[in-house]
Amino acid sequence: MVGRPVGLTVAVDWSGDARAEAVPHPKLWIAHAVDGELVSLAATSRRAAVAEILGAADRHGDDLLAGLDFSFAYPAWFMAELGYSAGPELWDRAGELDATRPPFYGAKGTTAPAPDRRYRETERRLREQGLRCGSTFQVRGPGSVGTGTLRGLPHLADLARAGLRVWPFDPRPGPTVAEVYPRMFTGPVVKSRADARAAAWAGAGIATPTELAALAVSCEDAFDAAVTAVVLSRGRPLCSGELPPIATLEGWALGA
Repeated sequence: MVGRPVGLTVAVDWSGDARAEAVPHPKLWIAHAVDGELVSLAATSRRAAVAEILGAADRHGDDLLAGLDFSFAYPAWFMAELGYSAGPELWDRAGELDATRPPFYGAKGTTAPAPDRRYRETERRLREQGLRCGSTFQVRGPGSVGTGTLRGLPHLADLARAGLRVWPFDPRPGPTVAEVYPRMFTGPVVKSRADARAAAWAGAGIATPTELAALAVSCEDAFDAAVTAVVLSRGRPLCSGELPPIATLEGWALGA
């Protein structure tokens, strides 16, 4: 069982919106937490979030854990179809994927893959626990998460080239980047309701300046980033036992 020592935890509630690449976006937030306390929270862009993680790695070294809210690869059958035997082989070539063609779906006239081909193993396990994580293949429509992955994978390549450890693909010690699924950390709160977010935040007993607390409950995306960063920084177990071999092909949600 692995715990998180005191250090800096960064959580990014990711967005696949094209406008979020270089300009701060209201649905893309970055949070910093230390030892269970939220220390900063702001709307950002994908490029700025990656730059902040790189800077934090320089400042904090091995004591950095950064969680990104998108899938780090695809189901094993699709990875095999693409000719990849490990997740990192995909990242630099993600731009070659055609999101208008199967198995991607969500646009008019497209069809979702069969349920047994729609999810990665980590997603299947989360769904068995009652967490309704979406399919990485869904690129449009309510609950779609696929575009965030398509626009996130090239940034993983950048982080890995800069020397950061992308978990669970890289076994080396070092500043770590990992996939997170915020619902695991927020619990069953109705995040679309401001009063529910506020009650959940108050009930969690998070040490936070008043201004930051108000920002953390101001919208769903800020709430997801803030709670994820705080919970991970509290040193709770991140994973228990050995991961299945498929994790280094498909990726794995931290704590699943």
